[in-house]
Amino acid sequence: MSTGSGGGFQDPPAEVLAEAAAAFGLLATPARLHIVWALAQGESDVTGLAERVNGTLPSVSQHLTKLKLAGLVRSRREGRRQVYLVDDPDVVTVVRLIVGQLTERAGHPTQELVRLRELGA
Repeated sequence: MSTGSGGGFQDPPAEVLAEAAAAFGLLATPARLHIVWALAQGESDVTGLAERVNGTLPSVSQHLTKLKLAGLVRSRREGRRQVYLVDDPDVVTVVRLIVGQLTERAGHPTQELVRLRELGA
């Protein structure tokens, strides 16, 4: 591994870069990013997600399957419902950071940013 000129940070191994690129690739569609954003706010079933992201049940279900296979979300049974949640807190952090920053730049602060401002953060 070589040390770059970026403050002494070492370049990550190729397999780590490939894994990160795959995760970013899965989040590169607005529909999947919206689903992960919604799940970052709290768990939901596919019906609730479809309503929230304005998608069809089959489409949202297909996106969830891909996100599950990649390990970005997971599900659990709750009676007859399948409830989905983000499986990786770091993914939540990245999605909230990027979407939150872009939303704020566009002049539309998210509820989370408004709450942080109210708390003086």
